[in-house]
Amino acid sequence: MTTTHPRPTGPADPHRWPDVARVPSGALRTAVARLLADRALPAAGVHRHEGPQPPPAALIRDGAPVLWLRDPDAFHARLAHDGLIGFGESYMAGEWDSPDPVTVLTRLAERYEDLVPRPLQPLRHLTLPRRPASDRNTRDGARRHISHHYDLSNELFALFLDRTMTYSSALFSDDDPRDSEGLARAQERKTDRLLDAAGVTDGTSLLEIGTGWGELAVRAARRGARVTSLTLSTEQRDHARARVAALGLSDRVSVELCDYRDATGSHDAVVSCEMVEAVGARYWPAYFRALDRLVRPGGRVALQTITMEHRLMRASRGSYTWMHKYVFPGGLIPSVTAIRERIADGTGLRITDRLAFGHDYADTLRVWRENFTAAAEEVRALGFDDTFRRMWSFYLAYCEAGFRSGIIDVEQITMERAR
Repeated sequence: MTTTHPRPTGPADPHRWPDVARVPSGALRTAVARLLADRALPAAGVHRHEGPQPPPAALIRDGAPVLWLRDPDAFHARLAHDGLIGFGESYMAGEWDSPDPVTVLTRLAERYEDLVPRPLQPLRHLTLPRRPASDRNTRDGARRHISHHYDLSNELFALFLDRTMTYSSALFSDDDPRDSEGLARAQERKTDRLLDAAGVTDGTSLLEIGTGWGELAVRAARRGARVTSLTLSTEQRDHARARVAALGLSDRVSVELCDYRDATGSHDAVVSCEMVEAVGARYWPAYFRALDRLVRPGGRVALQTITMEHRLMRASRGSYTWMHKYVFPGGLIPSVTAIRERIADGTGLRITDRLAFGHDYADTLRVWRENFTAAAEEVRALGFDDTFRRMWSFYLAYCEAGFRSGIIDVEQITMERAR
């Protein structure tokens, strides 16, 4: 079952994208933003080019990435008013572009802490938006936030994911080509490693928190496991159920619309792949206590999660970003330190193994981005407008840059519950 949510046409429709259609005012703040950009871009090794015509070939051949400002006044006005939210909205509006946006974003990420002069950095917390109360992942909020992203359209995700329909980092080997087919094999390897880490074999009772489109549940069932898989996305639930039925595995896999806080039972193993990022710091204690409650003594929990350095996580936990506003409301990337602190607080879980492979996530995202770009006409035919297309392209490039710069990483973390 697929539900498509039509998008109004036009690059900045005020009904669908009011903050993209509207350029904020403020001459003084805009002038300050221009001065800061004039300082920050060269410091990050980024060339700037202004005007309606594309940057000259000689500038591109120079080697440094180029930020092409089609509308410099609007770009600086948005940057002044909303910081990095405005930076992303300006891209959505078509006010800036680049022949190589990932490298531009990577350079800026590598110098993120130095882009604003240190004497002015405290002002960011006073002038930029803070997280609204609606961003909290209460039960209703969590379902709303998951629907915002994952219920867009199964057909949309199928346009850029590989044949396994896996929406998390792959684990490449040196022999895997970095294309859609190589990505599919790398996704299968990632999933198998998670299942191995959790000790999933014939007869295992497995709980999966975060179904995706059913790949992990199917591979676990083929090992002979009995799988209960939980999701808050109706689109993913329906797709996964249909997939399980088509493969004749309905006697081994149950896919339920259920919040992790409401899950019951006791299982040999629990697996959760890139779901903790959507929980939010306020609810991390409830999430890790649920893992502890749902796995039997001596059982294993295998997580795959994006991570960031603990100091940066603490600095950003109250921030409201472009990613929260447009892509993943309510989320926060944890640090490994934060995970250790949460499992030490009232659980019997202990970490027994870790594997970090952030460079593989960068390659995963590159393949997704290339597939999405190549499918522009199909995306448009599904009813998604040009502003959405630019938003999604920016999202994929933004994430790829995060992993290439090392600002964020991804890990598989294995835990065991004390006997």
